[in-house]
Amino acid sequence: MGQDVTVPEGTGTMRIYVTEPEAKARGAVVVLQEAFGVNDHIRDICHRFAAAGYVAVAPHLFHRSGDPELGYEDMQDVMLHIMQLEADKVEADLEATFRLLASMGYQGKQVAVVGFCMGGSISFVAACYWELGAAVTFYGGGIAQGRFGLPPLFDIAPTLKTPWLGLFGDLDTSIPVTEVEGLREAAAHTALDTDVVRYPEANHGFHCNARASYHEPSATDGWRRTLEWLGGHLG
Repeated sequence: MGQDVTVPEGTGTMRIYVTEPEAKARGAVVVLQEAFGVNDHIRDICHRFAAAGYVAVAPHLFHRSGDPELGYEDMQDVMLHIMQLEADKVEADLEATFRLLASMGYQGKQVAVVGFCMGGSISFVAACYWELGAAVTFYGGGIAQGRFGLPPLFDIAPTLKTPWLGLFGDLDTSIPVTEVEGLREAAAHTALDTDVVRYPEANHGFHCNARASYHEPSATDGWRRTLEWLGGHLG
């Protein structure tokens, strides 16, 4: 079972959903939400990481705008919350999350970041800003044009400090294949392990079984690769 804990963040507080494995943890994973909040899908991802032997935590990145759980069809409401995200505040949220994990005994290369959709973009940025154990991006955009005031992923790729795996769907019109391949090439210029996997039959959101775009073969393979990436790099 997981629970929300409240941590200080700036002049306020932020909730972080926390799950822990039954046995001694292999490391810790920061799960970065889609644009729909820390909802059942994100909590389920945390539980799955815990079942695989990791402490998993999901910061509530919309905590400054009411901390909602939004429906997958409520794109107008989604955009209202996304537009309130700012680069320095996102970085502060990550710092607060890393401080919580450090207090639990996990820091640096004992920590991974795994993000989905907008969280996938943030996980890449985290991999460039912090020296962590591993990072995974599921269909994160902002490759050619930055989001939330963060730089384009393509521009910062040569500064990666963390081994990074990117998982993308070829049918995702919001993230063109040409951009994905450009990011692959830019990331490969670092001395770290990097990899990009493209799924020909997958669209945006292919890993979320609550969305119409869910594609089970791609989701299953992506999860397997994620666990292998963490197992090979974390710690």
